[in-house]
Amino acid sequence: MDATLTSIEPLDELNELEENRFHMKHSTLISFASLSLAGGLLLGCAPQTGTPSGTTKSSEPAVQSSSEPAAMMQKSSAQSALPQTEQEKIDNAMGAAPLAIAKDATVLDWPTKEGGDFPVLRKGANGWTCLPDFPVSPGNDPMCMDAMAMQWAQAWMTKKEPKLAKAGLGYMLQGGSDASNTDPFATKPAAGGDWMNAPPHVMIFTVGGKLDAKVYGTDPVNGGPWIMWSQTPYQHLMVPVK
Repeated sequence: MDATLTSIEPLDELNELEENRFHMKHSTLISFASLSLAGGLLLGCAPQTGTPSGTTKSSEPAVQSSSEPAAMMQKSSAQSALPQTEQEKIDNAMGAAPLAIAKDATVLDWPTKEGGDFPVLRKGANGWTCLPDFPVSPGNDPMCMDAMAMQWAQAWMTKKEPKLAKAGLGYMLQGGSDASNTDPFATKPAAGGDWMNAPPHVMIFTVGGKLDAKVYGTDPVNGGPWIMWSQTPYQHLMVPVK
């Protein structure tokens, strides 16, 4: 995987790929990790790595934790080392994307109750939005999204079908943890299963959710891009990065 994330290619190529169902080679798929959707914004710096000071978490999964977006639960005592202050949350959220994007992004906090608002921790100016570690998952999973990706996320959180005018892009450069690779609304892993720990990655959200499983696959451990939540309105492309 190219770790620099500096090559820029037009986003239209992704939609053209889906419309024409080109069967691209693995190396070409990986190049999608360098796409930028914010008006051709150049990703001119390497991603931030590691977890900001004071925000480390236990690797132990939370007992009966929920990944349901609206279920704002607290982590177990084994995972209490979460970002607590506003500055800690901002620092944690900024770790999700390259500094060139994160430094001017709006930073929101998670709602404190179901259906609540997302408190603004810092106003930004570049059209990107970052959120700190999701408090109900076992892993450290801050994220940064452009406007279209945030529109997708809001549709997911309210269980509505996303209706994107153009493709969206999101960063999770600290990785993430999910209850299921197939069920968008799973609240915990299936019986006998474990939380899915995704590596650092970018997410690509296409218009109409058009993604061909024959091209990308759906296996999250194949070492390359895969479709998460395939064959649902919320399917999107996950592209691992180093």
